[in-house]
This record gives sequence, C-alpha cells and structure tokens, in this order.
Amino acid sequence: MKNLLKIFAISSLLILSACNTIEGAGKDVGSVGDCADGVKGNC
Repeated sequence: MKNLLKIFAISSLLILSACNTIEGAGKDVGSVGDCADGVKGNC
C-alpha cells in the first residue's frame, strides 16, 4: 500500500509540472506570434 501511495504522489507531481511547462510553452508561442505581426512595440 505504501508503494502505491508513493507512485501516486510521484505521478501527481510529474503531471502538475508538465501542466506548468505546457502553459509556459503556450505563452512563448503566443508572444512569438505577437512579434511576428509587425506591430511596433509587440516584441
């Protein structure tokens, strides 16, 4: 039972960290799109 709890805790942490990484990547892609539109001051 303890091993199952450890596995659950570790997998939960990995999933949460992946969500933060995906959100950050989405923001980066969005900022590149803002830069590419050619409007002065977006970069």
